[in-house]
Amino acid sequence: MAHAVLTHLMFDGTAEEAMNLYVSLFPGSRITEIERFGVGDDALQGKVKQARFVLVDREFICIDTPVKHAFTFTPSISLFVDCESEAELETVFAKLSEGGTVYMPLDNYGFSTRFGWAADRFGVSWQLNLRGS
Repeated sequence: MAHAVLTHLMFDGTAEEAMNLYVSLFPGSRITEIERFGVGDDALQGKVKQARFVLVDREFICIDTPVKHAFTFTPSISLFVDCESEAELETVFAKLSEGGTVYMPLDNYGFSTRFGWAADRFGVSWQLNLRGS
């Protein structure tokens, strides 16, 4: 039996918007499947019941939760991305941090000459690093 370990992201109504942003930032990324809430699901109608998307070569699952929770994303778990160029790093960091929270602006922190950490406007935490720096 084959097993897969996937990162599952739970959104409160913004799953599709988040997926579209993420796949637009990384070449070779795509949304592979979307199942939506249907008629009779009232406020959730048309929202993402479950979707799968691929960022570069990593598959993710996401949902728009039908249950209101007293929690959301936390920066203690982040998506770590090694960027291939300074231009890519700056572009991706700018787009992901727009409307979000910057924890560590792009800078030299000793362990990397160009690194930044931010939560996007959906609350997902991203650590972005210039590969080889």
